[in-house]
Amino acid sequence: MRENKIKEIWQNGSCATLGWLSISHGLTAEVMARQGFDALCVDLQHGTSEMSDVLPMLQAISQTDTVPFVRVAWNDPAPIMKALDLGAYGIIVPLVNNAEEAARAVSACRYPPDGMRSFGPVRASQYGGADYPSKANEEIIVMAMIETKEGLANLEAICATPGLDAVYIGPSDLSYALDLEPRGDNPDPLHIETCNKILKTAHDNGIKAVMHCAGSEFAVGAAERGFDMVMLTSDLACMTAGSKMQLENFKKNAK
Repeated sequence: MRENKIKEIWQNGSCATLGWLSISHGLTAEVMARQGFDALCVDLQHGTSEMSDVLPMLQAISQTDTVPFVRVAWNDPAPIMKALDLGAYGIIVPLVNNAEEAARAVSACRYPPDGMRSFGPVRASQYGGADYPSKANEEIIVMAMIETKEGLANLEAICATPGLDAVYIGPSDLSYALDLEPRGDNPDPLHIETCNKILKTAHDNGIKAVMHCAGSEFAVGAAERGFDMVMLTSDLACMTAGSKMQLENFKKNAK
């Protein structure tokens, strides 16, 4: 089976880079995949993509060595299994509140006897290789997002969930959980302290911690603090920032 490069990066003690796909188009996915991110995530929760967009976007990503992830909209086994069958090598599950929910997410990503995933890797076996069925449980990464008051209260139990590979911090919803205004790259001391607690709890339980950032400057700090993966930017953010920069530069310098 094709090895999961993210697991290799983690085994070497390095921090992996993640890009975000908010736009539902194969060309956007391909262009982002060619920029050198270690992994890219198709966002089904807040992005414009639907499940019908996932296949062509994963096909576009697979033209490169970039590892394909999908964030599902909810902790529902059916779309999790579908995304895996289409070739996702990592699943991010939002709004995980307790160990039971984390275990349900893990179970949907693992074939029996380790889980309840139904067999039918229609594209995954083409992308992953002929031995995909026997190796998938070892290579597929499953992450639980920690971003609610209940999730924080059950942090230790979530991180101790057998088979969970990582916890993923959603900074805006985490801000809500801390009674702060929602924002990315939140410098509030309480937010930073909470993120560091999540990081430490994850590492104490032998799993990884991932930080969702809005830019490279904050991501560098997260990596220096010990996060194992950082989400740097999205296709939409890059398009917006790039076009705005060019327009403002023109208006500033045009005579």
